Amino acid sequence: MQTTSEKIFTHPLGIMAAASGATFLWGSAFPVIKLSYDELGIGKNDVYEQILFAGYRFTLASILILLFMKLIGKSIAFQRGTLLGVGRIGMFQTLLQYVFFYYGISSSTGVQGSIIAGTTSFFQILLAHYMYASDKITLRKLVGLMVGFAGVVIVGMSKGSLSIQFGVAEICLLLAMFFGALGNVLSKKESGRLEILYMTAYQMLLGGLALFLIGAVGAGVLPFEFTWKASWMLLYLAILSALGFVLWNTVMKYNKVGSISMYLFLIPVFGVFLSAILLNEELHAFVWAALALVVSGIVIVNRAKVPQTESTK
Repeated sequence: MQTTSEKIFTHPLGIMAAASGATFLWGSAFPVIKLSYDELGIGKNDVYEQILFAGYRFTLASILILLFMKLIGKSIAFQRGTLLGVGRIGMFQTLLQYVFFYYGISSSTGVQGSIIAGTTSFFQILLAHYMYASDKITLRKLVGLMVGFAGVVIVGMSKGSLSIQFGVAEICLLLAMFFGALGNVLSKKESGRLEILYMTAYQMLLGGLALFLIGAVGAGVLPFEFTWKASWMLLYLAILSALGFVLWNTVMKYNKVGSISMYLFLIPVFGVFLSAILLNEELHAFVWAALALVVSGIVIVNRAKVPQTESTK
């Protein structure tokens, strides 16, 4: 018999609402992080401050999830035998992803970061090729990957120029998306034995504390002067992390990976337009071309029917 959660997150409208909601939240993170950096005076060379701010965000996000669990009567006690699984997700989905992401976004535009975020879907396809017995790369998927990565290359083109400017920041963003994709695949596997709220809260707590400790070594525990504006942006980033990952991990738990992967194309779409609105970044011809190629690549990769015998071992 299906549980209430399973009924909601396997219904087409439930899948659409959850996946679209998560991708909107993640897309909004790009301009909000840029605005937070400006408000707190974090420069592109302030690496420890960037990591520390990420530590604040994810530690706070984990606390919010644990408080919610407590409010609805769920146990928040750490469960024996889960450290390896939860710690592994936290290392990839939070620690490594956001060490590279926060540096990368500091040296790129919100629009560029948003488009590169679309590569998460492609990395998941590549990882699934090696980690899932029945999800090998086909010619269709290969074509989609090539189209999508062509869009990422175009991101490196400067306005009004045909030269490619793809530097350390863009490479760091690509690494962040790779680690995020790996974390997503691992969370799909662990969700078979761990409750979603518990798994998400503790992977964020472990990853967030690691980020906090790394940042504090070089920048101190509280080097910032938090204004009300900066405080609200930090709270928003924590809420979007908590809610976004809970929604995505839940919809991943009850559905096949391929059946919802196409929703990831909404991350660059939301991110690009929110960056244009909030950061006043121009949407020039290269941006439209890159966005079109990344979205097309994701659609090509995910449009075919998912095999019914997908392995999740």
